Amino acid sequence: MRLLVAGAAGMLGLDVLRAGERAGHELVALARPELDITDGASVQEAFERVRPDAALNCAAWTDVDGAETHSEQAHAVNADGAGNLARAAAAVGVQLVHVSSDYVFDGEAPRDPTGAPRAYLESDPTGPRSVYGESKLAGERQVLAASQRHTVVRSSWLFGIGGRNFADTMLELGAVRDTVQVVTDQVGCPTWTGHLAPALLGLIERGVAGLVHLAGAGHVSWNGFAGEIFRQAELDCRVEEATTAQMARPAPRPAWSALESEREDVLPLPPWQDGLAGYLAARAGMMRV
Repeated sequence: MRLLVAGAAGMLGLDVLRAGERAGHELVALARPELDITDGASVQEAFERVRPDAALNCAAWTDVDGAETHSEQAHAVNADGAGNLARAAAAVGVQLVHVSSDYVFDGEAPRDPTGAPRAYLESDPTGPRSVYGESKLAGERQVLAASQRHTVVRSSWLFGIGGRNFADTMLELGAVRDTVQVVTDQVGCPTWTGHLAPALLGLIERGVAGLVHLAGAGHVSWNGFAGEIFRQAELDCRVEEATTAQMARPAPRPAWSALESEREDVLPLPPWQDGLAGYLAARAGMMRV
C-alpha cells in the first residue's frame, strides 16, 4: 500500500514510518519543508502527484501553552490544515487517518452506573477548555465532514524516542536530581508511539472509519507515571506530590482524560506500562548506537 504521511519528521510520524516499513508499505514521507498543510493548493498538488492509497496526518501544532497566545496559528495547523488534507484525500478518493487529542474533553470525569469515574468513550460530549483543545476539535469536525471514509483517532499523553516528551524529561531529571515534583490531580493514558503507530496503520488496512479512541490501556496520574518511569529505569529519584494549582500553566489541562473505545472494530492498545517498557528498550538501543 502506498501511504502519504504528513508530519513525518515528528515523534509519531517517525514511528509511523518505522511501522510502515516493517509492514511492507510504500511510504511517502512529507515533513513540513516538503508539505505545508496550511497551504490548501500545495496539499491538493501533493495528493495529485503522489496518488496514495491512503494518508496519515501526524502534523500538528503541539505547543499547548503557546496556542493560548497564538490562536490563529494553532487553528491554521490543527483545524484548517487537517481540513486541507481531508478534502484533498477525499478528492482523490482515499482514506485519511487524522490524529486528535484528549484535550477535546472538559476534564470532568464521566461516571459509570455505580458513580465511579470511567474513561471517555467516542460518544461522550466534548468541551475543550483550551485554545489547543478547541483547535483539535475543529480539525476533527473538518476531517469527518470531508468524507465518510476518513478516520479521527483521539489519543493522549504521547511519548516516543523521536521527540521531546514527559518520559524523556523525567529520565533527564531523574539522572541528576534526588526528587521531582509532579501533579497528582491530572489523570490520563500514557501512550507509546511505538504502539500507536502500527495501530494507526491497522485502521487503514482494515478500513476502519469514523471516530476512534486509541490510547495506552489503563490510566494513571502524571505523578504515578513519573514513579513508574523511575522504577522501570532503576533511577533513585523520589516523586513528590504537587497540584495543578501549584504548577500553574497558561493553558488549562484536563483533570481527567482517560480514553477507551466502545467500538467492536477497534483493537485496544497494550497497557501503558508495557508501552513504557518498550520505550525504555528502544531508547536504550538508540543511545547505544
